[in-house]
Amino acid sequence: MSVPGIRHGIHHVTALSGPARRNLDFYGRVLGLRLVKKTVNFDDPGTYHLYYGDETGRPGTILTFFPIAQAARGHVGTGETEETALTVPRGAIGAWIDRLAGHGIAVDPPVRRFGDTVLRFVDPDGMALALVGVDEAGPAPARSGGEVPAGEAIRGIHGVTLRLAETGPTAAILTDVMGFAEVAREGDTVRYASGADLGGFVTLRGVGEAQRGRAGAGSVHHIAFRAADDAEQAAMVDRLTRDHGLAVTEQRDRQYFRSVYLREPGGILFEIATDVPGFAVDEPVADLGGALKLPAFLEAQRARIEGVLPALA
Repeated sequence: MSVPGIRHGIHHVTALSGPARRNLDFYGRVLGLRLVKKTVNFDDPGTYHLYYGDETGRPGTILTFFPIAQAARGHVGTGETEETALTVPRGAIGAWIDRLAGHGIAVDPPVRRFGDTVLRFVDPDGMALALVGVDEAGPAPARSGGEVPAGEAIRGIHGVTLRLAETGPTAAILTDVMGFAEVAREGDTVRYASGADLGGFVTLRGVGEAQRGRAGAGSVHHIAFRAADDAEQAAMVDRLTRDHGLAVTEQRDRQYFRSVYLREPGGILFEIATDVPGFAVDEPVADLGGALKLPAFLEAQRARIEGVLPALA
């Protein structure tokens, strides 16, 4: 059983990328996501931490990146996230084929997967992405005033596919702690769903003892799952440590959510992030992503940090 009251689903996906301006151009202009927060890696403040999402930065819509200009490209292997999928209206798949092709993005032919039409491609750093066409894609566009028409816009995260030596131990964490349940199987993949409108799917693919990956640009750094607040997060941590024997970090304040981290049994870094306080805690929704935001403990270093960070425009 899952912990009662948890708002199930993925909160955000964080990845490594190459140059920040290229990352912003691709996710902000080509994919049409809104830059909802421009801040820095709190542990390495000479590096941006860019957050993209829908108009208000709802949990379940957020992709975040640590851009490093000279980063070597990563290689996906066992114990890593194989693909990050985003939700679009089913009728928009054809428009997305044309849009991506028009920006020079190679796109695989659409395929059917678990009953949905899936369009696969990679970002400029080689990160594997997919657009999943669904009938109930939600009424709100990812971003108002962007280049992508509202009727075709990305709504948020559909789910992630994890590549694992064996799926059972990870499945136990998903079903016992994160609020997911098995809903379908296709070949060597098993799909788990939480029932959330956004970020509601995790697919596990068992590949045996295949080659492990190499972190770098295009690699997913971690997957964050939702907890409504500190109390629900603490309940999840208690279950992870008591029932599954996993080590979990102390809570860390990430300004827009509070986080704990763990290595799940397959080796992938998981985070549990609170829904609160959200991205409007330090700037109005209308201004999200406009100014460089720093936590209080870094404000005294603002001039130095701004002098190191590359220009985004």
